[in-house]
Amino acid sequence: MQEILTAISDPTRRAALTLVWDGGEHCVCELMARLGASQSRMSRHMKVLREAGLVLDRRDAQWVRYRRNPDLPQEIAMVIDAVLTAERRHQQEVA
Repeated sequence: MQEILTAISDPTRRAALTLVWDGGEHCVCELMARLGASQSRMSRHMKVLREAGLVLDRRDAQWVRYRRNPDLPQEIAMVIDAVLTAERRHQQEVA
């Protein structure tokens, strides 16, 4: 659990999770563009999420694509859902 909490403690990683949590696959280039991060920074963040078991990666030629881990235990998925929902609500309140 500590590795998962550490992984979602970073705002960029939470934003990346929000994008991949839709069930689709997203390449690093898309995540970089949408989050305003460099390739090396985005790759490091995604590595943390992958090592925590939250996302899976797939190499597609020169691209690496990430998606939500479909085998994530339900209780962990519920924690991530709750954190992402709270993040969205907080951002709406601040805006």
